[in-house]
Amino acid sequence: MSGRRARTDREWSVLTSVSDALLERVPHLTDLLMGQLRSHSPQFDLAVPGDEHWKQINEALRYGIEAITAPRSAPRKDLAYAERLGRRRAEQGLPLDLLLFAYRHAGYLVWDELLRIVSDKEPDALPVLVHTVAQMWAAVDRQAATVADAYRSTEQEMQLRTDERVQALLDALLDGQSAPGLAARAAAGLDLPEFGRYAVVVLRVERRENREPFHRVAATGGMRFFWRMRTDHEVGVVAPGDDAGLAELADELGRRCAGTGGISPVVAGLADLGPARRLAETALRTCGSEAGIVRLDQRLPTALVVSQPELAARLVADVFGPLLELDPGDRAVLLETLDAWLKSEGSAGRAATRLYCHRNTVFNRLRRLEQLTARSLSRPRDLIEMTLALDAFRLSGA
Repeated sequence: MSGRRARTDREWSVLTSVSDALLERVPHLTDLLMGQLRSHSPQFDLAVPGDEHWKQINEALRYGIEAITAPRSAPRKDLAYAERLGRRRAEQGLPLDLLLFAYRHAGYLVWDELLRIVSDKEPDALPVLVHTVAQMWAAVDRQAATVADAYRSTEQEMQLRTDERVQALLDALLDGQSAPGLAARAAAGLDLPEFGRYAVVVLRVERRENREPFHRVAATGGMRFFWRMRTDHEVGVVAPGDDAGLAELADELGRRCAGTGGISPVVAGLADLGPARRLAETALRTCGSEAGIVRLDQRLPTALVVSQPELAARLVADVFGPLLELDPGDRAVLLETLDAWLKSEGSAGRAATRLYCHRNTVFNRLRRLEQLTARSLSRPRDLIEMTLALDAFRLSGA
C-alpha cells in the first residue's frame, strides 16, 4: 500500500509515526479480518487451514503497511508476497472473487485504523491524509491486480497439468490398458460415469475439421465428444447420452465432418474403449477410398474381409482368378457392373440407369462374369462369395 508522490517532511513524519503504530496493531487487525472473512463465506475455512491463513494475513498486512513509508527505489515486498499468495490460493481452490474481497477488505481495515490512530494522536494532522488516500488505494488496486494475475496464471497451469493427466488416462483406455482404477480416474477427470453408453469414432486425419486436439463439444441431443490425435487419424470418445443411438451419432458426425470415419458399436463403460477403438478402426478400413461416416454394425461382412487380409487375398484369387487376367479396362467394366447390380438390389434396370447403358448390356456383362468365375449370381453361396470377393478386391487397392 505504498505511495509514490513526493511528500513533505510533515507528511513523512506523520506517516512514519502512523505506520509504526499500525505495525504494532497488525495481530489485532489480523484477528479482525479473519473474523470478517469467516462471516462473509465459510469457503475461507474450507480452502485454507486456519493457522496458515492467520499467518499469511499477518504477513500481507505487515508488508502492505511497511510499503507506506518504503523508499521509492525499494523492492516491492508487498507485490512479491501478493504474487506468492495468489499462486497459493489458486492451488488451494479458493475462488478468486473471495481472494480479491479479502484484499479489498484488508485495505478498508488498514485505512480505518490509520484514521483512528491519527485522530487519537495527532488530530491536526488529518489533512495530511488527504494527499495519501488516493495513492494508498492505488497501491491496494495494484496488489489486487498482482494477486489476480498470479492466481489466473497458476489456475491455467493447473488446468493444463490436469488436462495432460486426463489425456494420458484416456489414451491408456483407448490403447486397451486395464490397470486397477484406470477407468475410475478417467471418469473423474472427464466428469463422466465410469459405466454408461460410449462409442468410439475414428476419422482420417486429413479430413479433420480444425478441432482442438482435446476439446469437449456439446452436440445436438446432449452428445459429448473427447478428441485425441494420432499420426494418421483422429480418435473421438463419444458419450451419446441415454436417448441418442448410432444413427443419431452418424448423422451428427456427418454434419460436422466432411471426411471419412468409422463408428464402433456402443459399449457399456470406459474400460471397454480399447476394443471399441479397434472396432471403429475396422469400420474405417471398410470405407476404402470412399468418403463418409460408416457404422461397423452396418458393415460386418466387409469388416470380416478387411480383418483377415491373407484370407481376403486368397478369396480374390479363388473367385476372380480368370477375371484378373483380363485387360484392366475390361476387368474394371465387369466389376463396376457387378457393383452397380448389387447396389441396385439385383435390379438390372436400375443398374443400367446407374451405368448409363441398356439393361441387356448389364445382363450380358453379368453372364460373362459368371462364365469367368464359374459361379452363378442366382445361387446364394456363390453370390456371397462374389460379393465378399468384390469388397476384398476394392479394399485391397488392386
